Amino acid sequence: MVPPLITLEEHYFSTAIGSALDDKHVEQFKAIPGLEDKLKDLGDLRLSYMEKGKVSLQVISHGPGTLTTHGFVGALIDCHVNGRYYDGAEYEVFWRKAEGLDVPIYIHPTWPSEDMAPRYTGNFTDGASRSLSASGWGWHNEVALHTLRLFASGIFDKCPKLKVIIGHFGEMIPFMLDRITKLSVRWGDQQRKWKTVWDENIWITTSGVWSLDPMRCILGNTRIEHILYSVDYPFEKNENGLKWMEELEESGLVTKEQLEMIAYKNSENLLRVKAPQ
Repeated sequence: MVPPLITLEEHYFSTAIGSALDDKHVEQFKAIPGLEDKLKDLGDLRLSYMEKGKVSLQVISHGPGTLTTHGFVGALIDCHVNGRYYDGAEYEVFWRKAEGLDVPIYIHPTWPSEDMAPRYTGNFTDGASRSLSASGWGWHNEVALHTLRLFASGIFDKCPKLKVIIGHFGEMIPFMLDRITKLSVRWGDQQRKWKTVWDENIWITTSGVWSLDPMRCILGNTRIEHILYSVDYPFEKNENGLKWMEELEESGLVTKEQLEMIAYKNSENLLRVKAPQ
């Protein structure tokens, strides 16, 4: 039987910002029936979908609040702002603050800036271009690049206890991990090498990737303590996540103890929350 589940890339839009949504979000609302209602709901609708996926505790993203006054357990940030990443010296105060508060920063995909968008256009349809720039490739590529840029900038030397979360099975990094480890020695004189940073500072989630193939790769090169179950609700269905966890349990790839770690125990340890039993 699948253990209790904690999910932590689960989206919420405050009604206070509803009027500020851009055209890209409006297009998403049209493409996924009921998406807007699900995003803005924190009541019975959300709870009913949690029940369908047997989710015990949902850590929402994008909701307003602060660590000290609202009990938040970290922050979720877009992976760039108009094409600008957070590896510059001006962002060091932000990373130091996160380290000092001992809370993780979740680097989440976002839409390409106007300057970035042309790289995803070509001799194909506008629909293909949008997908390539977003969930079909670009979102994952950009988060991976941002994570590697942070390492190259030396931020993990300056903030050795910094905690970073990336979703979608590590945004393709696990498949390239050995090559990155080998070649990153050319990126500067970092005291803490890439594999150390991967093992100690970076957590990855399962959000929205329902296949055992990437899991086989991850289990071979990523600490089991740093793998977190997640769904990406409401863009993904809780029921699909539950089905995948059942498949993982039946596959024999992990032990009962390891399944529990992925399902909820790792999130409990990282976020200092407790899954209802």
